[in-house]
Amino acid sequence: MKKRDWKPGTLIYPLPAVMVSCGHELKDYNIITIAWTGTVNSKPPMCYISVRKERYSYEIIKQTGDFVINLTTQDLTKATDWCGVRSGRDYNKFKEMKLTPGRSKKVDSPIINESPLNIECIVKDVIPLGSHDMFLAEVVNVQVSEEFFDKNDAFRLDEAGLLAYSHGQYYKLGKKLGKFGHSVEKKKKKKDK
Repeated sequence: MKKRDWKPGTLIYPLPAVMVSCGHELKDYNIITIAWTGTVNSKPPMCYISVRKERYSYEIIKQTGDFVINLTTQDLTKATDWCGVRSGRDYNKFKEMKLTPGRSKKVDSPIINESPLNIECIVKDVIPLGSHDMFLAEVVNVQVSEEFFDKNDAFRLDEAGLLAYSHGQYYKLGKKLGKFGHSVEKKKKKKDK
């Protein structure tokens, strides 16, 4: 495969396109769309979001010390994009996108009820990085929509139509190609009859 050099950049794609909800008072509730997010640790469960200082949600999260990462779906594509290009200084994003703020169990920021999975986070550290500051956070609770459990009580988030972001475009996650460990899994041999 022939390669060419390109300018250094953040080209680790695809990424989750999430809506982060924040604020402790109804009048201060806001949503910011984030693609710079991910897992950083298992025990304790920790994740991060990176936010530009000039974003309206930056100060809200810095002052309150918590937020909720709300996974997005195909049905939430418009709201996900809109909440990323409009400012909470000018709009009530919950109202404009007809989203429902719900009650978190362990933090004071609201969940987005329409999201299939809500990750409640408490900020542990704010790390200045340059264009963005990284909010390093501990996951203290996760709420999951009942509809994504099958009859055997197996969690089926793959059926949610999750949204991904890749180089300025949104995509619905698609076809399953394998599972963790499938490359080394031993196949069961069929018994001769």
